[in-house]
Amino acid sequence: MYEELGRARQMWHLLEPLHAVLYYAPEAFEEAAALGYRTEERWPSYFAWRAAPLGDASADRVAGTFHSFSPAMVDAYVPAAWSVASSAAVLAARTRAVDRTYRTLLGEACAAPDTAEAAALLRRVTDAADTADRPLAAANAALPWPDEPHLALWRAATVLREHRGDGHLTALAHAELDPVESLVSFAAVGAAPPEVFASRGWSGEEWQAAGQRLLKRGLLAEDGTATESGRALRAEVERRTDEAAAAPWRELGSQERERLVELLGPLWVAALQSGMLPSETTLGIGKV
Repeated sequence: MYEELGRARQMWHLLEPLHAVLYYAPEAFEEAAALGYRTEERWPSYFAWRAAPLGDASADRVAGTFHSFSPAMVDAYVPAAWSVASSAAVLAARTRAVDRTYRTLLGEACAAPDTAEAAALLRRVTDAADTADRPLAAANAALPWPDEPHLALWRAATVLREHRGDGHLTALAHAELDPVESLVSFAAVGAAPPEVFASRGWSGEEWQAAGQRLLKRGLLAEDGTATESGRALRAEVERRTDEAAAAPWRELGSQERERLVELLGPLWVAALQSGMLPSETTLGIGKV
């Protein structure tokens, strides 16, 4: 079981940068600007790109599925996003943005046999993923699949990324951690500095109040670090998240999984070496 969970986490680490370039690429900002979104910050296009598979979703819907963002922050961008462009128009532009970004990032590798092989393996895993009660994964999985290998690879990476994220929210709910408590407790175990989590829009007062609630539960020490109980609870959250994410990967045999890691490696390196992605994120990759 431990090996299986480790594989699920390894695949997440490989796929996350391949998904996330959409939120930082110049080509994506150009497509967003063409739709009419402000691009002096990344949030107008981020909320549009990520929420569009849900349709012209309400702020409550987006806040619930994204989970970690302050409702006040979500309110600032949703549903206003759909007055700029419909979700259907955003989805079409998202495909163009990914296409242009990947062609810049990967060049001829977009149409290479290795990319097509990786996309085919990932499509099998995606088709095996149970998206019931996983709204973001289900919404992305329901979209038409592109024919081009690089676009199919991004789509599969996105479905599997959101599948993991949806499962993570279930694990947080089981731990009885609300959205801001989830961030405070994650910062407390060293996933990222608190200032990184400030990007989620919670006020200082809300952050401190969450810390006080965790303190009363014995999960946080007076200095803001996690207690032994707090670390144990976060470890349980990560274990449950890995367990929920592992099931689709059973579709591949061990040699196929090893082959997929080999195929994704150069693409992962290209994404990291692009310089587009931040060195620290709220996901805690490599930290927990």
